Amino acid sequence: QMQLAESGGGSVETGGSLRLSCEASGITYGIYYMGWFRQTPGKEREGVAVFYSGATSKIFYEDSVKGRFTISRDNAKNTLYLQMDRLNPEDSGMYYCAQSSGRVRSVWDPDSYVYWGQGTQVTVSS
Repeated sequence: QMQLAESGGGSVETGGSLRLSCEASGITYGIYYMGWFRQTPGKEREGVAVFYSGATSKIFYEDSVKGRFTISRDNAKNTLYLQMDRLNPEDSGMYYCAQSSGRVRSVWDPDSYVYWGQGTQVTVSS
């Protein structure tokens, strides 16, 4: 059974940075997608950045975070990271780490992901 545990959230001012971590425990076989989603009250959970672990790894970013967020993975530590720079209040929300069990319908579709962490809160003040 795969388990995901996020850390690194907090409160920063506009323009600040945070680094989120997602430590994975369990065994993963084959192709999978692992990424970060965020959710604010009253809104759908939305994808922010996704890492594809296939024969050739790929990375996907949601348009609003391109050039500001960087997703990376340390295989030796079984940990996924999200470096977030130049944060603004619209980036606030609960950030979740998620992993699929294989191919996905869409990298941005939360229902395509099987494993989820508990979330870590990010608050950006103006």
